[in-house]
Amino acid sequence: MADQTKESNEMSQQQNKGNEEASFLAKTAIIGLVGGILWSFVGYLSYLFNFSEVSPSMILQPWVLGAWKETWIGTVVSILLLGVLSIVVALLYYAVLKRFKSMWVGIGYGLLLWALVFFVLNPIFPNVKSIWELEVNTIISTVCVYILYGVFVGYSISFEAAEIETKSHSSNA
Repeated sequence: MADQTKESNEMSQQQNKGNEEASFLAKTAIIGLVGGILWSFVGYLSYLFNFSEVSPSMILQPWVLGAWKETWIGTVVSILLLGVLSIVVALLYYAVLKRFKSMWVGIGYGLLLWALVFFVLNPIFPNVKSIWELEVNTIISTVCVYILYGVFVGYSISFEAAEIETKSHSSNA
């Protein structure tokens, strides 16, 4: 009888761990979506106030035809699309870096994403100048937005991981 109770408790703990993991993935997706929308909007504001030459609508340039992508609807669609793309970026952080509880990891992740977009992916965006042709204000503004995005996503995911770890340690004790 005691063996059945112990086995039942172990199965219950495994099920709870699976539910926590699924819940954590859902939270990671929400963090990615909110982070992508929030920091894309901040990037749009920096474009609007001439701190940056790069608009969030740059993501539509290679794939969408028509002048609508330069209007407000194009900006809204771009910000929402960047939010969805950010879910993938957040899940990548979750898979690789969630165990690190340092703000510096988020800063590094943001810088890595900035380098990926402005060095590696730059050729697919026809309306974005190369990094050597961009104004200093654009470089500084975009680096700052990417760093803030990386810290937001990284710290939020690491915080959730630490919370789940704390709950699992307290339930095991």
